[in-house]
Amino acid sequence: MHLFGSGPGQTYSNSVFIDEYIKSFGWSRTEISSLYSVATLCAGLLMMFMGRLVDKLGQRMMMVIVGSVLAFACFFNSFVTNTWMMGIGFFLIRLFGQGSMTLVPNTLVPQWFIKKRGRALSFMAIGGVASAAFFPLANAWIINTWSWQTAWQVWGVLLLVVFVPVAFFGVRNRPEDIGLVPDGLTVPGGKASDKQEASVHVEDDWTLKEAMRTRTFWAVLICVGIPALVNTAMTFHLLSIFGQSQLSPQMAATVLSLMAIVGFPISFISGFIVEKVKTSVLLFTVFVMEIVVLFVLTQANSAAIGVLFGVLWGIGSGIERITLNIVWPNYFGRKYLGSISGIAAMVMVIGSACGPLPLGLGFDLFQSYTESLFLLMLFPLIGLSCALLAKKPERQLLVEARKLS
Repeated sequence: MHLFGSGPGQTYSNSVFIDEYIKSFGWSRTEISSLYSVATLCAGLLMMFMGRLVDKLGQRMMMVIVGSVLAFACFFNSFVTNTWMMGIGFFLIRLFGQGSMTLVPNTLVPQWFIKKRGRALSFMAIGGVASAAFFPLANAWIINTWSWQTAWQVWGVLLLVVFVPVAFFGVRNRPEDIGLVPDGLTVPGGKASDKQEASVHVEDDWTLKEAMRTRTFWAVLICVGIPALVNTAMTFHLLSIFGQSQLSPQMAATVLSLMAIVGFPISFISGFIVEKVKTSVLLFTVFVMEIVVLFVLTQANSAAIGVLFGVLWGIGSGIERITLNIVWPNYFGRKYLGSISGIAAMVMVIGSACGPLPLGLGFDLFQSYTESLFLLMLFPLIGLSCALLAKKPERQLLVEARKLS
């Protein structure tokens, strides 16, 4: 539910508002892209602090706080009348929606599962898939029926009356808080058995400083940032890209929903696959799919190719969604996951900030997206190299011991 509630801050939701802003205020696509990129960048820089707050306050309290502030941000966006208000509105929904509402569940689920973590994340992904399928079509319907202001107000009300109470009454931070250990094992008399203790301590917990000393940490960070950049660029400008090929806004919204619908079973299957296949192999697959998706988008001059683009994008996004979530707890453990994932979320949001502006500038300069989309393919090529470097790290003492033996 937390991932579903992040919808108002996600680009797949905001992209439906862009043409409405242009019509209402007469601003250029570059101006709005610039505001969105700067706001997203500023939000991204704060994600490391949000990660530390997760470790300090716990996921339950953070869900309540973040959900309440995101509701306020939705109301604020409904009253936007000038560029500085729009910049603030973008900043709030990106920090507390796209950033924090994604960070918190990504640190909560790994606390509850170790051996079954992949499949648990696949179930969690249902919320994100449902959100991506629902919000574009819901926004388009509300805007066409009433107005873009009403759409923002609807999401603000629902966050306050549905999401926040459910988070407060229904969430617990760790299984140990209620007499359990990860993977659903009970603790008789409040004390874990030797077998249960072994399952709890199967992971090696790295502090943020320790993780940052490894090559793997930086390679994975790049692998996280590139999909965020590429996906945000495509999503933000999808209506305009399709419009250039005489495809309707409704077709673009349908493709966004199709991508989410296709991504759901792929995410679900990937959750089981990632428990058996090396994470680095799946990371490599993510970037191969991104290159294919970008190429198909450059050829999307008919509804059939648009649908093909949506299907392939959904497959790639489904694999990516689980792989990029599981890599951090699998490689660096549970104990300091908030701080480590906070850095990852910061890079993800910064990557998102870097996506829309180049395509917006490219369109205003060339009156075409083709050149920019081909240049964008360079980033997945870099990701392929980093995926090969993203091996699970080992502490130096363990490596030396193995050499001696």
